[in-house]
Amino acid sequence: MMKTGLFLRHRAVRQHTGAAAVRWIVIATFIALLALTAALVAAFRNSTDIADEFARVEERRLAERFVARTSKQLLDTARLQVTWDDAVVKLNEPAVASWSQTYLSGYFWGSHHVDRIYHVRFDGTLVHCWRGIKLSRDCEFGPLAGQVRKLVTRSVTEGPTDGPIAARHRHGTVDWPYTAKGLPMARGLSAMTSADGRPAFLAVASVVPDTKPALLKREPDYIVLVRYLDAKIIADMHDSLLLEDLRFSVANDADAGRNAYAISDQNGERIGWLSWRSRPPGPAIVQRATPLLAVYILFFVAVVVGGAFIVRRMRVTTDELKASEAQAQHNALHDAMSGLPNRTHFMQRLRQELQTCVERRDLGDVFVAYVDIDRFKVVNDTLGHQVGDELVRQVALRLRRSLPPGDFLSRFGGDEFVLLRRTTGGKPAADMLGRQIMALMHEPFVISGNNLDISCSCGISWGPEQSEDPGELLRRSDIALYRAKQRGRARYRRFTRDMDATVKLRREMEIELRRAITRDELAMAYQPIVSAADGAIQGFEALVRWPHPERGPIRPGLFVPVAEQAGLMGPLGEWVLRRVFTECRDWPSCDISVNLSPLQIMASDFLPRIDLLIRETGIDPRRFVLEVTEGVMLDRSDHVLDVLKGLNYRGFRIALDDFGIGYSSLSYLRSFQFERIKIDRSFVQNIEADLDAHSILRAIVSLGHTLRMKVVAEGVETTMQRALVQAAGCQMIQGHLFWPALSPDEALALIQPTQRKALRSA
Repeated sequence: MMKTGLFLRHRAVRQHTGAAAVRWIVIATFIALLALTAALVAAFRNSTDIADEFARVEERRLAERFVARTSKQLLDTARLQVTWDDAVVKLNEPAVASWSQTYLSGYFWGSHHVDRIYHVRFDGTLVHCWRGIKLSRDCEFGPLAGQVRKLVTRSVTEGPTDGPIAARHRHGTVDWPYTAKGLPMARGLSAMTSADGRPAFLAVASVVPDTKPALLKREPDYIVLVRYLDAKIIADMHDSLLLEDLRFSVANDADAGRNAYAISDQNGERIGWLSWRSRPPGPAIVQRATPLLAVYILFFVAVVVGGAFIVRRMRVTTDELKASEAQAQHNALHDAMSGLPNRTHFMQRLRQELQTCVERRDLGDVFVAYVDIDRFKVVNDTLGHQVGDELVRQVALRLRRSLPPGDFLSRFGGDEFVLLRRTTGGKPAADMLGRQIMALMHEPFVISGNNLDISCSCGISWGPEQSEDPGELLRRSDIALYRAKQRGRARYRRFTRDMDATVKLRREMEIELRRAITRDELAMAYQPIVSAADGAIQGFEALVRWPHPERGPIRPGLFVPVAEQAGLMGPLGEWVLRRVFTECRDWPSCDISVNLSPLQIMASDFLPRIDLLIRETGIDPRRFVLEVTEGVMLDRSDHVLDVLKGLNYRGFRIALDDFGIGYSSLSYLRSFQFERIKIDRSFVQNIEADLDAHSILRAIVSLGHTLRMKVVAEGVETTMQRALVQAAGCQMIQGHLFWPALSPDEALALIQPTQRKALRSA
């Protein structure tokens, strides 16, 4: 009993002591909360004052940045537009008025709302001025002359540059900076000013050539732009910065509820103030935070109670986060569809392997093989994207299972795979890798019951022998892949130095073609289409030609693919249609055939632009036959059929070109009534020795007659070929047996009865 009593007493003492301790903890916590609350209120009031001032400073900083950005945009626009050979020449020619309406005043006034434009010499002497798009004699340049001279002088040394200055050449009184390519650099500066008592943005930009430095014979001229800080800019500033009641005033508004930013010119002289109604966050913070103070005490108590639970839960959460982080890292470095490493993972691995081989050359080289599935788009278009996705997965699986375990395979997206292999052997090792990849595609892929005979193309480079830079090594393998595609696909190519030169030549040709279209340097030729029965001329096919002033004539087979890949088919196709419509508008009655690019037809504004050309040239659409290839009809979208029907409605006749060599399907011959079909020259060239070619030709002609379409045979070069295609039933023939492609004057003379005989004998 005594022991039991002592135990109970001891437990009671412990409970009392524990209760007292808890009571003191609660009291201490309450006192601490009161003290903390008082400190929080004082700190809160101080914080709101600081927040209000910070908000006002930030508003002024935003206004300053907006003004600076607007000034810089005006300068960048000026520099970009007048860094041009034509600007150097045209600004000093008598015909500057008509040129400037399109390329100078019309551009700045119409696109950027510039209020005044001046053309000045380097010493600030005024040459021209514009109001709107027209030259003006009322220049009002005097008040700006001093500021313009100062900006021009400062721009030579202070203006922004697009790269390092490689040299300086003397032009008159100034040493002008030049780039490493030997071209004069575009310079300029901008500032705020006061024009006619109004605040305005002032920008000066040098007029320098962009390709022919020899055009700069003295100090560069400058273009001066003046853009008032008007209601539109203030409205844009209001919309961008959300500043209420924004306005400009000469004097600062003393209203305590407003904030203002001072605008000064380049000399530091005050122009005026941009002011707005300030929105300090302090009152809103106080209003919203007051109820939170009461909640704070309850929240604090809840935090103490829940602390233990949170600590335990945090341990569980940490373990879950580690697992989630590992999964996220895997997803960031792998392709979701194939499960292969992605581009980021591949570049990390390539960088590591290259570094290892650079440090230890006895380990050999790192080989990069860029693999692309041939005609993958055709699979997607004809069988659907689900089949295309499954094909990508099966190709990835076959590559991963068949190649050695040490190879690192990745997928870059679409149908592109990149393989990394570290081995020795140089070119022989590259050839072995290429043959292995090609061999993997010999067996067909079975997808959804379809046997797909798929080939691939591959480009291979290796480093450190060819390059120690991972990005450069990948670029070279991509160039080699491009060469493999050029050579007919289903093959591999090793990178060589001349491939880089070919790519460079292609880029140069793209630039020159863009310039040739702009400068109207292309030409049209016309090849007659004759009757198979008597050789009478039925019409002409218009063919584009490029007589390059330095490279000589360039075949369409070279520059048309360049135009397609560079996005120039729209401008090129429109140039061809405009030239053909203009040249052939007044010819005697005959058909004129013109080829349309699939990229033209797919453009959303194709029909409106055709309408514009019809109005502009005044042609009769019924005299023209527009030729489309079978590739256009692979896209079964309503857009293609709507375009063809729209052309037919306007009077154009539609011909199906290169029939028989594409991915033919008779269903599109039923969906649209073509006026004629043109048999590709590959069937005609083999007709003399190949009985199968002759049988195919007769079948195509019979099909055309059944569907009430005329049939034209292309590429007829011998008398025997003419006899065979005529016997097969072709109504019209085109080829060198009768006429080559002729210049417009020769073609026009050909259909004049008095001149035809003389032309043919010549």
